[in-house]
Amino acid sequence: MPEGVSRSYLVAVVGGKGGVGKSLIATNLALSFMLDTKKQVLLIDADPDTCGDDGVILGIKPKRSLYDVTKVSGRITPAILKEFITNYPAGISVLPFVEKTSDYGAVGSVDVRRVMDAALSSYTYTVVDCGSRLTEQVLAVLEMSTIILIVTNPEIIVLKHSKRIIEDLNGLMFHPDVMRIVINKYNPASPITPQIIQSNLGIQILGAVHEDAETCVTSITKGKPALLSAPKSLVARNIFQIARVLQERGILDSLYGINKPRRDEALVSKAAGPGQVVSDGLSIKQRKAGIVSEHVRLKRKIHRALIDNMDLKKLDLESKDDPNKFTILYEKTKRTVISLLEKEDLNFLKTREDRAQLIKSILDEALALGPLEDLLADESVSEVMVNGPDIIYIERNGKVQLSPYTFTGSQQLMGVIERILAPIGRRIDEKSPYVDARLADGSRVHAIIPPLAIDGPTLTIRKFKKEKLGMDDLIKFGSLTKDISEFLKAVIESRLNSLISGGTGSGKTTLLNILSGMIPNNERIITVEDSAELKLQQDHTVRLEARPANIEGEGEVSIRDLVKCTLRMRPDRIIVGECRSGEALDMLQAMNTGHDGSLTTIHSNNPTDCLRRLETLVMMAGMDLPAKAIREQIASAINIVIQQTRLSDGSRKITHITEVGGLRGDELVLNDIFLFKQSGVDEKGKVIGKFVATGYIPKFIETLESRGISIPKGLFSVG
Repeated sequence: MPEGVSRSYLVAVVGGKGGVGKSLIATNLALSFMLDTKKQVLLIDADPDTCGDDGVILGIKPKRSLYDVTKVSGRITPAILKEFITNYPAGISVLPFVEKTSDYGAVGSVDVRRVMDAALSSYTYTVVDCGSRLTEQVLAVLEMSTIILIVTNPEIIVLKHSKRIIEDLNGLMFHPDVMRIVINKYNPASPITPQIIQSNLGIQILGAVHEDAETCVTSITKGKPALLSAPKSLVARNIFQIARVLQERGILDSLYGINKPRRDEALVSKAAGPGQVVSDGLSIKQRKAGIVSEHVRLKRKIHRALIDNMDLKKLDLESKDDPNKFTILYEKTKRTVISLLEKEDLNFLKTREDRAQLIKSILDEALALGPLEDLLADESVSEVMVNGPDIIYIERNGKVQLSPYTFTGSQQLMGVIERILAPIGRRIDEKSPYVDARLADGSRVHAIIPPLAIDGPTLTIRKFKKEKLGMDDLIKFGSLTKDISEFLKAVIESRLNSLISGGTGSGKTTLLNILSGMIPNNERIITVEDSAELKLQQDHTVRLEARPANIEGEGEVSIRDLVKCTLRMRPDRIIVGECRSGEALDMLQAMNTGHDGSLTTIHSNNPTDCLRRLETLVMMAGMDLPAKAIREQIASAINIVIQQTRLSDGSRKITHITEVGGLRGDELVLNDIFLFKQSGVDEKGKVIGKFVATGYIPKFIETLESRGISIPKGLFSVG
């Protein structure tokens, strides 16, 4: 605090629209505080669009900015702040946000709070020209403000924009009492009276500044504020009166500390975004025991009140196909939520961002996908696993971890599941209590509900990556080496039949997608998948997707049915997303009857287990083949097994590239060509190891060479 002063005030001036004259109001208001109280006053120009106008009005060009201050590490003391201040001859201090508007984005909200904290410790009055856009930086100022003055004009368009800003501030949980209206360019003869303006905007009017274009133009031309260049003008007297009203009526004192974060919170809080959420702080055990946090209890209360106030289910159905109707519904629901929250005790929410996040989470659950909205938007999250309403796990960067997000209850979770399935024409209920589906973006969804899921509705979403990964990406991630990638490229181009093996989430589909992309463009490719995930770029591609049975148990089209269809479609290569059942036999037969170079994946932990499981799947075809006949089919059809593994640190690597070397007696022969050998784990838990050649030269090298593909023999040397 300034020496001998118990309180300091931050006055934010926001323009209801660009060009309303808020810079003129802000600069003259700062001078008014100084001339009337003889206290220290700081003027900060934070307008994101026209930063520098305050300097023009004052006739000065500050040499340093708030952007320069933020480069100071640690706490910004009053002494440090004053090193960056420009002193105006009339007695106020001036600090622009930036010298160049292009630097504005480099100033973070935490940096703004640090500087505001120093300003409030140094000056009795800090006046901030905030512009007319609610940027992250402006919101950081507003949340620490004693009062927010919204400057508007008696014009319909300006009032419309001013109303929108007020609604946005209400939506961000700014207390309505801290907002006041200042009418600029006021004309007593205008049909739009102050009473109409106050009624329209719903905010109390603090004062009005009469229209006086001549004084304003003259003061800007002279580079001298109206309060100094024309102190007897209506403009100067009106603004001076506004400053005096704020002091004499004790408005600033009455608003001091209202609904604002404490200093320590202001310095560390950050804007809410994906991955940031008001955590309930409860353990899994506490959640399972039914213990509910204040946050969840309040959300449940608001949800019940919404049901009482609005028929959301009906309104949601009516608006789901009409974006305009949905926008109207969203805004209507948002206003209702804000109105309901104003009656509640929100002291357990420490910052304004927490309150904004609470509103967003309530709206997301009522009208969208609840906590899944943020998780699906977070590109670092690859899988979402909802184990009931209270427990949501995610996979991030290969590691599974507990998310701080929760649903309000089973009813809200069921509503989200229904919203996910509705656009793709699927349903889930007691008669059909589980469903596998694919979202429009390619993400895979599995949902299962009570009575099959004992602890409540369960939902698993494997997100579909927007960017298409290539072999260079796998090399960069350390999944394989450049030499191995060249070897695999030769395998695909030479039309060897390949089987990709791996556990759940090991990256089999990603690798299949990349290897499929190496198939020459002139070949006809037919893909068969349970849920279409492959993104092939070749021109001559046909994509087939299986279909589950309808609610009557009819209409199912299985993977096996589609594999049989492909044989009548003259494919050069067949790619099956995953063999899980009897289609394994049809795939082997296709590979043995001229469809060389086909690919598929299978769940297993190593190449030996892979072929054993393949043998079991063939038996599921119901043909009653002897084991030796099945192994002969496998030995003849499969040339190579590529084992993909997710390691303990979350990384995914190709751990085996193995040739199927035929039969020895009744047993399949497997010969490892390349291996990943793990040697340990470092102090951060990261796997240490290297890719090595075993020294074995595969028999199919001759096949590659006969097709004009040369592989250096040194590639297989033990290094």
